[in-house]
Amino acid sequence: MSRREGSLEDPQADSSVSPLPHLEAKIRQTHSLARLLTKYAEQLLQEYVQHQGDPFGLPGFSPPRLPVAGLSAPAAGHAGLPAPERLRLDAAALTALPPLLDVVRRHQAELNPRAPRLLRRLEDAARQARALGAAVEAVLAALGAETRGPPAEPAAAASAAATAAGVFPAKVLGLRVCGLYREWVSRTEGDLGQLVPGGPA
Repeated sequence: MSRREGSLEDPQADSSVSPLPHLEAKIRQTHSLARLLTKYAEQLLQEYVQHQGDPFGLPGFSPPRLPVAGLSAPAAGHAGLPAPERLRLDAAALTALPPLLDVVRRHQAELNPRAPRLLRRLEDAARQARALGAAVEAVLAALGAETRGPPAEPAAAASAAATAAGVFPAKVLGLRVCGLYREWVSRTEGDLGQLVPGGPA
């Protein structure tokens, strides 16, 4: 059908995949981006912990799981939802993450001004979350699904609450946001992996 279709054909799936080379390519590309960002998210979390001092990073340290305005962890039943619904939730979380990551970067610029690599990673993470969110929405559109999601609460609320409470809550908020970034990027990678031809069923 297109000039690229020959390179995308799978003899075992030509009845379902061959007519959709554009969709298959978009899913593969977005899945590859999510897989790359999963590695970056893990590196960001490790570097964040490294710069917070004790008790962060100590064995057995279990920070309070503070709620984050506008964002929660993937629900336990996430994997059982239909693929379009999972991707909608992924896209909504990825849309909520950049302003929260910006809040964390601003806090860290005050708390760790001599950690330029951490600040750069946080800035990159916000940009990458936006890019992945847009790519997931493009996959949803190609699937013919609506890209709706509840509006996120302003990140300013999380920033004000953490700042008013002091340094430790601000550090915990940052840890939580970095952890949620890793969880949602990894979840997105897994959800897209289910759609990649030849991937897990």
